[in-house]
Amino acid sequence: MQQKHQYFSIDDATKKLEYYCSYQERCHAEVVQKLQQMHMIPQAIDSIVVHLIENNFLNEERFARSFARGKHRIKKWGKLRIVNELKFRGISKYNIDSALKEFTTEEYLETFHTLADTTWNSIKESNLLKKKKKFCDFLIRKGYESNLIFEKCNDLSAE
Repeated sequence: MQQKHQYFSIDDATKKLEYYCSYQERCHAEVVQKLQQMHMIPQAIDSIVVHLIENNFLNEERFARSFARGKHRIKKWGKLRIVNELKFRGISKYNIDSALKEFTTEEYLETFHTLADTTWNSIKESNLLKKKKKFCDFLIRKGYESNLIFEKCNDLSAE
């Protein structure tokens, strides 16, 4: 079977992308990918992206800040995971540094300790070494620094 492609004029695509960017912060890569899925030519993609930036629908610093804030507060991600995800999306070092200022050191550590305590208490493992491994693996996947994790692990296992 042959697939039918829907074709968009530049105006239609621009309106569609304005809406796409207005209901959720987007990075440049997501917008370009969306336009490529719409089968837009490279010149049209460039002009639409420029339009979105000029009209403040697209702003990488705002995206990075929003991303970091949300992932830390809602998904309880650590700095390492946030930085890696932003790098994966092609965000500049300046914007990543700016995004990490969205939460204070106190807030970051409070989130870490709360998550660590909850995780430790939820792991039902009688073997202490296995419990420590599961605990550390979970927090490393969440993107927390290993020195924080191992320090907390030693504190909790000593209790």
